[in-house]
Amino acid sequence: MNNFQPKTLFIGKNSIYLPSCHSTNDFASQIIQKQTVFDGTVVITDQQTAGRGQRGNTWEAKPNENITVSVILKPNFLQANEQFRLNIAVSLGIHEFLSNYIANDLKIKWSNDIYVGNKKLGGVLIENSLAGSRISHSIIGIGLNINQLTFEENKATSLKIITPRQDFNLQKLIEELCFFLEKQYFNLKNGNHLLQKKEYLSHLFRFNETHFYIKNNQKFLGKIVDVAENGMLMIQKENEILSFDFKEISFVF
Repeated sequence: MNNFQPKTLFIGKNSIYLPSCHSTNDFASQIIQKQTVFDGTVVITDQQTAGRGQRGNTWEAKPNENITVSVILKPNFLQANEQFRLNIAVSLGIHEFLSNYIANDLKIKWSNDIYVGNKKLGGVLIENSLAGSRISHSIIGIGLNINQLTFEENKATSLKIITPRQDFNLQKLIEELCFFLEKQYFNLKNGNHLLQKKEYLSHLFRFNETHFYIKNNQKFLGKIVDVAENGMLMIQKENEILSFDFKEISFVF
């Protein structure tokens, strides 16, 4: 990552490049514990040997072909019970960035995976640390499939598969990603969380559609109707609306 210069005010102005690392989120956590880290610091690697996804999943990414970064933010303007607002802002930043390359079927799958059609293009892992009732810092791990063409997981896709062309320039894309993340972060900081929530729902995978879901090994038919302030998924099942936490429900494809 030579001469990394995103067109931002603070996200990515300080960057750390690692040719290879265990996990960018783990590395970010380690340096926060050891030293003062600038707000907006971005940790970038070409090869993540043990990338982590939500619910303890691993993240498959071939070296030098994808975006694997972590962004360190200090959103102390957010209360602990407002954590999901950051999730929404980050998801919107990624969606806006990718919409410059993907014309159709680009969606945010609750809570913050990125899907095109029924295939996963990327994911986010946000780890927040609290100081009293507020968020002291957040580590936002982002994995996006860019130039990779083959996956062990048949539900995965990449930007190059969707828009066939020569390899994308990863540094250029990360610089652009920083710009859109910062744009949505400032929108959140300026109190626009209600508008962001509305936009998030407009891009939400399967929103207001009837599909099958699984809870406790039981399949049921339901419709996503909202996402609560605390991030819980609201699904209408027949004449009642049920709420589900991150590990309580699975989508059926």
